[in-house]
Amino acid sequence: MLSETGDLAKSPRRKSQAITIETVARVAGVSAMTVSNVLNNSKPVREATREAVMRAVRDLNYTPNLAAKALAGADTTRIGLLLSRDDFSFISSVLGGAVEATSALGAQLMTRRLGHQSHDEVLAAAQDVVVAGANALVLPGLYAGILQEELRNGLIDVPVVAASVGDEIEGIWSIRIDDEAAAYDMTTSLIALGHRRVGFLRAEEKHLVHKTRFAGYARALAEAGLALDPSLVVTSPLSFDSGIAAADAFLDRTDRPTAIFASNDDTASAIVAMAHKRGLRVPDDLSVAGFDDSPLALRMWPRLSSVRQPVTEIARKATELAISLARLSGETPAHRTDIIDHTIVMRESTAPLAEGLVCA
Repeated sequence: MLSETGDLAKSPRRKSQAITIETVARVAGVSAMTVSNVLNNSKPVREATREAVMRAVRDLNYTPNLAAKALAGADTTRIGLLLSRDDFSFISSVLGGAVEATSALGAQLMTRRLGHQSHDEVLAAAQDVVVAGANALVLPGLYAGILQEELRNGLIDVPVVAASVGDEIEGIWSIRIDDEAAAYDMTTSLIALGHRRVGFLRAEEKHLVHKTRFAGYARALAEAGLALDPSLVVTSPLSFDSGIAAADAFLDRTDRPTAIFASNDDTASAIVAMAHKRGLRVPDDLSVAGFDDSPLALRMWPRLSSVRQPVTEIARKATELAISLARLSGETPAHRTDIIDHTIVMRESTAPLAEGLVCA
């Protein structure tokens, strides 16, 4: 309910049928057209304006069942996609796959870009996209992991498909590779090159790959009869800037590792850059491998050895599945996980252990 001053009263919320788009506009302090642009994701608006509109939508309990259809048409299928504002190579591949699927199948893609990756921000962004008219959501792995409790308990009102989630999340659809097996295979490849001191850059705990990729690394060491040295494992956000700090943690050591396996290509490229800055030759003095085999892996020098997970294909398949679920008129099928094959790609950033390098 609104008071005479236009502020929200403390009495129970009015039902959405009594609230119009003009009411939302008045509470948010914007025009009705701006509200329409936000809800339909049809024109760019300032982030502060979008947040004001979505806050009014939530406070008024406004469900614009038809508002999003006014511009897009009643039969349009809308797929929501959450993306990081950080310019990761991974995110560009996800976006490319989602665009391929929506373009081919005649659906509308609604994106939301997030800054901070807190639970509350991710949940609010997912809810905002649903309120704005998304019929299904595609969540890249990080966001699916952050919202796993809500997903397990069915607290998102539309079908959700996770892309490259890194591990199983009960109760949702997902398309991914076997991250543990992939990390095992890359670590085994480095060991086969003669490396015995293999450092591992581990993702933060909010990533499900924090567990699975580390498990693969640890299993490979154990099967090779190598003790796991906790000091050779550095946990870091998966960004280039964070990779620089992680590189220092590895390379400041007098007994530095002879090979480093990073949990994504961005951090691996940072390690290569810092090795060069210190006068180390990659791969003669230090082998470096990444994960994802993103376009960055081919654009840097030396070209990066990496685990190839076909991110664009995974995102395309996840979006196709989301569209199918959104258009389903009968009984919803059981949740499933589709495992896509990974490949180990060895390039110039890795080499056999050079003679004279210390390996304990």
